[in-house]
Amino acid sequence: MQKLYDGMKMRIEATTKLDRIPDYIRKQHKGFHEWDFITHKHDHQTILQILIDGRDTNDVDIEGNPLPTLVYLAREKRPQYHHHFKAGAMNALTRVSSRISNGPIILNVDCDMYSNNSKSIKYSLCIFMDEEKGDEIAYIQFPQKFNNLTKNDIYGSSFRVIQQLELAGLDANGGPMYIGTGCFHRREALCGKQYEKNYKVDWKKLNDTKANESASLLEETCKVLASCSFEHNTPWGKEMGLKYGILVEDIITGLSIKCRGWKSIWAEGHLQIFLSRYCSLVYGYKRIPLKLRLAYCPFNLWAANCLATLYYVVVPCPFLLKGFSLFPKISSPWVVPFVYVALVHRAYSLGEFLWCRGTFRGWCNDQRVWLFNRTTSYFFAFFQTILKLLGYSQLTFALTAKVSDENISKRYEQELIEFGATSPMFDILATLAMLNLFGSFGAIKMVILDADEDFKVLDQFGLQILLCLVLVTVNLLVYQALFFQKDNGKMPSSVTYKSIIFALLACTVAMY
Repeated sequence: MQKLYDGMKMRIEATTKLDRIPDYIRKQHKGFHEWDFITHKHDHQTILQILIDGRDTNDVDIEGNPLPTLVYLAREKRPQYHHHFKAGAMNALTRVSSRISNGPIILNVDCDMYSNNSKSIKYSLCIFMDEEKGDEIAYIQFPQKFNNLTKNDIYGSSFRVIQQLELAGLDANGGPMYIGTGCFHRREALCGKQYEKNYKVDWKKLNDTKANESASLLEETCKVLASCSFEHNTPWGKEMGLKYGILVEDIITGLSIKCRGWKSIWAEGHLQIFLSRYCSLVYGYKRIPLKLRLAYCPFNLWAANCLATLYYVVVPCPFLLKGFSLFPKISSPWVVPFVYVALVHRAYSLGEFLWCRGTFRGWCNDQRVWLFNRTTSYFFAFFQTILKLLGYSQLTFALTAKVSDENISKRYEQELIEFGATSPMFDILATLAMLNLFGSFGAIKMVILDADEDFKVLDQFGLQILLCLVLVTVNLLVYQALFFQKDNGKMPSSVTYKSIIFALLACTVAMY
């Protein structure tokens, strides 16, 4: 077994180093050979190969145990057809697997994640097969956990509070949302089946639904299920499978399953590993129980809540330079509600984070990432909408690489944020950072000039100045990437120049 593991490790390392499949491996599988005749990864036919046929008694491991069916699938992609990203891939896989193996339970795991405990399968099956409540469960969601986080989680990617408190708490309200990976699905529920009160699963019957055709015949007949045109005028992407038409297809899919009467379960510790659109895309939204609707509000209102965040990040600074106060005076009793809400909310958030075994710096990183995501993502979405209305081609997201080099890993261990490439998201982020930096300089100048007048400026603009200084503090790592970082992870020079020009232009307009 150790030799098998070492051999697999060597093949993976060789593939990573070459950044392609080695020739001797390509020759072993006809599926790889088909890629030789393809000029673009977004314009090709369906490529499907059954690598291991679980029905073949000769397909066994080194100990003689039968191996499960293993299938390679690259669905058809054509420029004239929208492929719907991950949701489209999942739906194609669901259809093809229903023809080949038709297993009643589907495990969905992202390509850069894995299960660190084989008992998670047994644990999930025990829930699905429970005689009293198992037939009510549509999916079992496991948490995402990461084994290479820095001490202070520089990217705020561990979702400590969400996973340990919020999603776990949803178990009392019909179960957690589907978060896109680490999830065991009931095939029938994922494919649009409505839950019925007297619904009972005949597991023996479900286990006797394998195809009788040969592997080569299955490969040919299943290709149509992964073609671009198969879903046309079908319920796929609407009432069947993962939902189309929104970036957060996982949350919408989970919510639509709940609309059909199913429940879900949050399972801790076994896997390693946005408002109007929600209401319009989810079938039967009004049928969701009020308690579950309220429980989903923090997530369903995420996009709407960004408007307040955008206001506090963009508006106070220009108005401060203009000399226009947006908040009550420090000496006024009306300042108390503002101070109370700000302090209590942040203190509560910090308490939750520390209770979930986080650090203070980790909480600061988490707040910074939360702020970055809201400001840049929704500014980006706003500009996308404007460009679309004006008839221009839309900006697009670039997929991130799954493999990082040694220098990137070293910077990550040093807790330096990786920018490195140009992106409209970085333009927005850097411009907002520079805007608040210039605003803070203007505020400091106002306070110094006002020192002889009993600090009237501090009394009138105290909260506004404090907000600008807080935003500058939050953006310290951005300033470091803009001006002080010298390695390849720094902010590109073009982003630096554009952000300074845009910020100066905004300040000039505000002052004059």
